Amino acid sequence: MEIRSRSIASVAAIGALALVVAGCSGGAEETSAEDAAEVTGTLRVLTPSYPASNEGTAAFDAVVAEFNEVYPGVEVEADFATFGNLNEKISTSLAGGQPYDIIVTGIGWVPPFASQGAFLDLAEFGVDADTIAEDTNEAMLPAVTYEGDVYAYPLVMGAKPAALSRSAFEAAGLDPDSPPETLAELADAAELLTVREDNGTISRVGFDMWAPTSGYRHTYTTILGALGPDLYEDGAPGFDGAEGEEALDWISDMVNDKNVIDYAQVSASGSPLIYSGEAAMGFTGGYIDCEAVGQAVCDDLVFFNITDERPVLFTGGQVASIGAGTDLPEAAWSFIEAMSTPEAEAAMAEMNFAVPAASGAEDSDVVTSNPASQFVYDNLEYVVFEGGAANWLELRDTWNTELDKALLGQSSTTEVLDYLAAESE
Repeated sequence: MEIRSRSIASVAAIGALALVVAGCSGGAEETSAEDAAEVTGTLRVLTPSYPASNEGTAAFDAVVAEFNEVYPGVEVEADFATFGNLNEKISTSLAGGQPYDIIVTGIGWVPPFASQGAFLDLAEFGVDADTIAEDTNEAMLPAVTYEGDVYAYPLVMGAKPAALSRSAFEAAGLDPDSPPETLAELADAAELLTVREDNGTISRVGFDMWAPTSGYRHTYTTILGALGPDLYEDGAPGFDGAEGEEALDWISDMVNDKNVIDYAQVSASGSPLIYSGEAAMGFTGGYIDCEAVGQAVCDDLVFFNITDERPVLFTGGQVASIGAGTDLPEAAWSFIEAMSTPEAEAAMAEMNFAVPAASGAEDSDVVTSNPASQFVYDNLEYVVFEGGAANWLELRDTWNTELDKALLGQSSTTEVLDYLAAESE
């Protein structure tokens, strides 16, 4: 509870300070190309998009060069964060009165900071829901909006599609070109495909959740979405109805009663078990290196959406926002435009095992290079996200531990979901 208390205090501090820095912007005005060339100053960019490598540095420098074509007098100061320290860096910058101009965050991060006034509404730059739907995909809107306003622009999407082994299906007398369509059918197929040794040990799991200990949030969000609701809908819990309990009971049943996979079972390398033949079905990454795993493995995979009431594809991703305290709002938006060019998004996607969020990228090398990315990009209309609550950054770990309680029989499904609903803001 000590960690949680510190997190709440941090967000409270952000709220107080954001009200001050938000007044610094005063709204952005249109800047002509001639005027842009006269602008001077420094843009502070916080991003987890570029790894600490020559490749990452080169990709970021290419974005800066694109930006400087428009704003040659503006220097760019980069802070290459990780998702492990991103929240701390944002909070510290606001508390110290030195907010970043451009902030790249993940899916679920927009409501916590937008609700505190830390991000600019992108309507100032002509970006609204229609823009997002046209430039990317209408399904991306929940990831970048708060109370109906757009506070971030999608860059790349890192999904977790489901896949089945064609050879395992055929050996079991199942049609790999007709994946299970309902959760009941998925569970039955998983049970049929599970292989056990004489002593009862599972040697091939029927469905790999690809979830370590305290790692079932993504799975739950996916299964809930297949039953209809999003995890949060307009900031309110979407899991506090019958579907929420059904989703958690289904996962618990798969782990315990049907026992098609042991709780928190993962491979030694952390890769999806289906890559090594240790699973007949399961969640995978949204990018697969066919050279690394072998072309035979790639050829054996059939990707499909988890489906019941609707098809769904879980995804995380990276989105770019403008800090409310920026003195260079138009330059900041120009930098986001440079980050979202086809070339920049393709480079970012390749380094993050993701796909570009932009429309029209279906023929890019990063999408066509492997079957997982092709499937993900073709199915972005079905994406579901975690997050949506204003206090999501504090709730993430709580979700992990509470879901574990239900799966390990320490609390009932109802108790867990009621508690999570009560904790949501």
